[in-house]
Amino acid sequence: MRNSFYVATAFLLAFVLLSFNQFQKINVWMIGDSTMAIKSLNKYPETGWGVAFATMFTEKVEVHNHARNGRSTKSFKNEGLWKAVYDNIKQGDYVFIQFGHNDEKVDKEGVGSNPVQFEANLREYVELVKAKKAKPILLTPIARRKFENGVLIETHGDYGNIACQLAKKMKVPCIDMRSITNSLLSEMGEEKSKSLFLHLDKGHKNYPNGVSDNTHLNEYGASTLSKLVVKELERQKIPLKRYLK
Repeated sequence: MRNSFYVATAFLLAFVLLSFNQFQKINVWMIGDSTMAIKSLNKYPETGWGVAFATMFTEKVEVHNHARNGRSTKSFKNEGLWKAVYDNIKQGDYVFIQFGHNDEKVDKEGVGSNPVQFEANLREYVELVKAKKAKPILLTPIARRKFENGVLIETHGDYGNIACQLAKKMKVPCIDMRSITNSLLSEMGEEKSKSLFLHLDKGHKNYPNGVSDNTHLNEYGASTLSKLVVKELERQKIPLKRYLK
């Protein structure tokens, strides 16, 4: 009789654990700058690629986009934005980390980081995520649209390579957005590539004087880049790919 009780209890516990795992969501945390961020309505159609990326998963995944305009590896931490993420990271979660655009502003106090500091900051994020038994994924910054004589110009310097170099050392995945977007913009060419970025004629309610912005994406650009990130998840066989729609 006692053995039957133990067997029944074991089956019940196994069923409860199976049910819990079945309904437990996988969290994807996103930290970074404006190229990834959710925008306020008065910035539309400026759109971060993280917005479209969040729609590409089944209900098993919950995406938390904490990227913010103007943030660097330094300011994201010093302003308390990182703590709000870190306190909620759980074992098995994914953390996408993409900075660089604003770290390059070395003369901007509280924001800029030189390349050595930039790498050290990224390393700290990765180590803290690993300490929670979560899964960090580093990303290099996306290309700025800058052409000279019809040729795309690299604008990130050392900052464009540091994330993937560090990822190799720390044995974590890296999505090389710099390389991917450089290829995309070069293939599209100087004129056609405008379609990815925030270019508007005069008269838009949010940009009455028009805008010519070669850093920030529009909806089409955000959607296009999010699909490139998805392709990298699949190409690198990152387990998160199992939950794509």
